[in-house]
Amino acid sequence: MKRPVLSSVALLLALALPCLAAAATDYTVQPAASKLGFSGSFQGETFNGHFDTWTAVIRYDPADLAHAAFDVTVNLASVKTGDSDRDSALPGSDFFDVAKFPTAHFVTTGFRRNGAQVIADGKLTLRGVTKPVSLDVTFQPAAQGATLDVDGVVHRLDFGVGGGEYADTSVIGADVKVTAHLQLTAK
Repeated sequence: MKRPVLSSVALLLALALPCLAAAATDYTVQPAASKLGFSGSFQGETFNGHFDTWTAVIRYDPADLAHAAFDVTVNLASVKTGDSDRDSALPGSDFFDVAKFPTAHFVTTGFRRNGAQVIADGKLTLRGVTKPVSLDVTFQPAAQGATLDVDGVVHRLDFGVGGGEYADTSVIGADVKVTAHLQLTAK
């Protein structure tokens, strides 16, 4: 009687091991080596910016996309573009309106493949508006962690950023490219 029970347990463990081996890994972001940035255009000229303060919870394994997840919260008042006029305008009510909406939040709803490219689909909440956003994902494992790069496009007017007199897309471009380079350490 004991032999069939042990055989059954051994079979169950053997079947479970491939699932356990492919489990997505939880990572800690190394802030000093990571950057959350964006680029836009003003009067036909491209400008770049970044956010100094943000947090990201990352669970990822390209072999286990079903269990992968990104959860990113951005302190919008920490925006920097290198231009004092723009840096003082972006947190204001015409753009991010940080007095009412101090953070932006992106959380994944799923991951998919488009050929070799992995795409993270998610919801971005900005200025109290939540819309779907998709990001291309590039993941490079390393000895004690990984690097994760993402990029995608956000349509600023979908979120009311720069609406009203700033809605003219010939002055301020409609599309903002979002990029992130994260240095990760496995937990």
